Amino acid sequence: MPKNKQQKYDKAYLRIAKEWGKLSYCKRRQVGAIIVKDRMIISDGYNGTPSGFENFCEDDEGYTKWYVLHAEANAILKVAASTQSCKGATLYITMSPCKECSKLIHQAGVVKVVYHDSYKDDSGLRFLEKAGIELEQIVDLTAE
Repeated sequence: MPKNKQQKYDKAYLRIAKEWGKLSYCKRRQVGAIIVKDRMIISDGYNGTPSGFENFCEDDEGYTKWYVLHAEANAILKVAASTQSCKGATLYITMSPCKECSKLIHQAGVVKVVYHDSYKDDSGLRFLEKAGIELEQIVDLTAE
C-alpha cells in the first residue's frame, strides 16, 4: 500500500482507538487499543478492571489498582478467546505500551505498533524495538 494511503488508515485506526479509550472508567488515564489484521479490526480494548469487578480503577489515594488491565492486554486477551490470531497484526494504541504489555505484544505475534502518546517509561518501546517490531508514533490525528 502506498505510504500516504497507509498513513491515512493508521490515523483513522488511531482515532478509533481514541474513541474506544473513552469507554474506560479509569480517571487517571483512558487508553484505547485496536488490533488490525488484513485491513480488518479483529479486536479492541480499553484499560479497566477485570470482568466481574467494580468499575473503579483507582484506590482512595488516586493510585491505579494493581489488577487493572491495560488496553492492549485486554485486546490481546479478547483475540486469545476467539478463533482469530494476532500473528502479523498491527496494534493501534493511544499510549505507548509499558514493559509488561510489550512482552504480551511480542509473544502474541504483533508485527507493528502505532501509538499516539508516549508513556513516561520507554523500556516497553525499547523491548519491542529489540524484538524487531515496527514502531510508529503519530501525534497529529487530523485526517488528510
